[in-house]
Amino acid sequence: MKVSIIMPAFNEVATINQIIDKLQAVDLGCPKEIIIVDDASTDGTREALKVYSEESNVRLIFHEQNRGKGAAIRTALSQVTGDIVVIQDADLEYDPEDLPRLIRPIASGKADVVYGNRFHGETHRVLYFWHSVGNLVLTLTCNMLTNLNLNDMEVGYKAFRAEVICRISLCSARFGFEPEVTAKLAKLRCRFFEVPISYYGRTYAEGKKINWKDGIAAIWFIFWYRIAK
Repeated sequence: MKVSIIMPAFNEVATINQIIDKLQAVDLGCPKEIIIVDDASTDGTREALKVYSEESNVRLIFHEQNRGKGAAIRTALSQVTGDIVVIQDADLEYDPEDLPRLIRPIASGKADVVYGNRFHGETHRVLYFWHSVGNLVLTLTCNMLTNLNLNDMEVGYKAFRAEVICRISLCSARFGFEPEVTAKLAKLRCRFFEVPISYYGRTYAEGKKINWKDGIAAIWFIFWYRIAK
């Protein structure tokens, strides 16, 4: 068993070294590779990443133009060699110490897909009310169209059997990745699991990038990828 951790990164110089060091330190009980796609950062993230260029289990890929989180994930997926794929954001909102819990249902053969759940059972930072309302609306809409009963569709911490995530064709460039991958894997009748995870959300002043426009777009993506695609 080998785990491929893919990390899209854009202007995360304040956290990129910390999160990579945390990933290297966590014991998954199996080999891991870390595939980092820098999406044309301009704040020094690229320079910070060069420290890891000699590490045998770290692969660095640099986009010459900013293409969005979804595009960075697609680039990383083309390079995975592991049996399990995990999406890891480059900030510190998600704690790598939760990774063993996230991959366990797949490693034990019970699940094809595992989503973290930020709001049930573990420590989470209290932040924006309307973000939580938006998340509920998006998750409910997705559940209605996919017949799933997810609690947190928009969560960034997701794990997949590699053969499952690599067999679908992904198109989204920005944050549409979350509804797109959910809708397409639901069509394949994959076995979905959820596990509680810690969540240390950040404010916009601290670098949070997703906004209300991405929420509106996500509703469109849910309908488009579930019905039209």
